[in-house]
Amino acid sequence: MDIKAQSLYSELQALSAQAQMGISDQAVMPANPSSQNFGDMLSQAINNVNSMQLDSKDQARAFEMGDKSLSLADVMIAKEKAGIAFDATVQVRNKVVEAYKQMMNMPV
Repeated sequence: MDIKAQSLYSELQALSAQAQMGISDQAVMPANPSSQNFGDMLSQAINNVNSMQLDSKDQARAFEMGDKSLSLADVMIAKEKAGIAFDATVQVRNKVVEAYKQMMNMPV
């Protein structure tokens, strides 16, 4: 198995550029970010993580069945991306639950 460091580096640079563009797009958002429905944003994020996991599973199944268009590196990268996205989602959930508990313990 041959993994090219240059191709991985260029992919990471592309992802970084996409992330920076996403941050700059968010900077143009309206002055009141609370106008967006938090439930919709959360639902969209969970659906994105779910689709990443399903795509990773489909790629792994195709590779196991002998699809020559997929390399092991592609499958493992998709699996790791899905795992990292899921871990980040769990961390966000933990922070939201912690904030909720703190708010509930505040004296009125």
